[in-house]
Amino acid sequence: MNPATELTELLSPLFSLFGENVWARAFALLLIGFLVALIIDRLLIRLLTHFSRKTRSSLDDQLIALFSGPLFQSIVLLTIAAVATVFQLNETTQNNLTALLQSYAVLIWSLFLVRFARSVLRRMAAHPLRFALLRNQTLPLFENIAIVLVVGLAIYLIFNAWHIDMTAWLASAGIIGIAVGFAAKDTLSNLFAGAFILADTPYKIGDYIVLDSGERGEVTHIGIRSTRILTRDDVEITIPNAIMGNTKILNESGGPHTKFRLRVKVGVAYGSDIDKVREILLAVAENDPGVCVEPVPLVRFRTFGGSSLDFELLCWVDEPVLRGRIVDALNSAIYKRFNEEGIEIPYSKHDLYIKGWPSQTSLANTEAATEVPDGNNNIRQAER
Repeated sequence: MNPATELTELLSPLFSLFGENVWARAFALLLIGFLVALIIDRLLIRLLTHFSRKTRSSLDDQLIALFSGPLFQSIVLLTIAAVATVFQLNETTQNNLTALLQSYAVLIWSLFLVRFARSVLRRMAAHPLRFALLRNQTLPLFENIAIVLVVGLAIYLIFNAWHIDMTAWLASAGIIGIAVGFAAKDTLSNLFAGAFILADTPYKIGDYIVLDSGERGEVTHIGIRSTRILTRDDVEITIPNAIMGNTKILNESGGPHTKFRLRVKVGVAYGSDIDKVREILLAVAENDPGVCVEPVPLVRFRTFGGSSLDFELLCWVDEPVLRGRIVDALNSAIYKRFNEEGIEIPYSKHDLYIKGWPSQTSLANTEAATEVPDGNNNIRQAER
């Protein structure tokens, strides 16, 4: 027995007051249904709203606001179905009317589920630390998945209400799904890779990364399909997530902080005062406002080179983007201080030694006479 018939039998004592007047019974039933719907909508929903405002979360407020409309309409639909039973329609008409009302109810609650799923997902995306996989970049993907699931369930319920066999439809959908999967395998690969990148977070927006292929730049966008980085030449590079997920990435902004270590290599001539060199390098780093005070700059005497004593100045900057400017400033300051202090920076020198000049006989043998035709005359020229 369906709910409409049960409701009619429940109100049968009330119908006795109207005798055998079918229209009076139908009107009374319709009036009672609307009154119940209004009472639930005005009193119960308001009461629940009053209690939900005392909670910290706003999700329950949104749920009650979304729940009000579908609940009211569902009661009205149930009332209409009960009114139809009063008129004792023929079986075909009754079944078609019931299927139509059920289909409308499915659409109402499907829309409610879609809105509720969006509210929940957006609420979760607002707390990326608690839900690593769900964030603003992946939110459209999960919203679309929720819509597809709700629409699929709605189609099944509507077909079931009209007593339509779903076997053939499900078989066709499976074949179509396989074909689409093969055709869009690259796109799906990028989608899944993008979800894993956002969940694993090997890099984030604002980080400076270096790829295996040598590109270096700032991450400006992490999408479901691709990642974009902006190079120092203001050139934007778009890389599919499937490639990003299977390549080695050097994240210069990763680690416990965003500071980046600079290594400034310099060589001085043999015989230089290494203590003086160390003092100058440290002074240059400490006087540069772009160099971090903590960690402190360091100087390392690395090796005895082929023509120089090789030193390395180690210091930190706040962000990797400052690397080029600070290295330029340090190199300029080091060169000026070394000139002032008389410390030589060796460079590559080549000495040419000539054992002797060739003899006159050898020079004479290198001369060759050739004939070059020029009109009717032959001109003899000597080549060296």
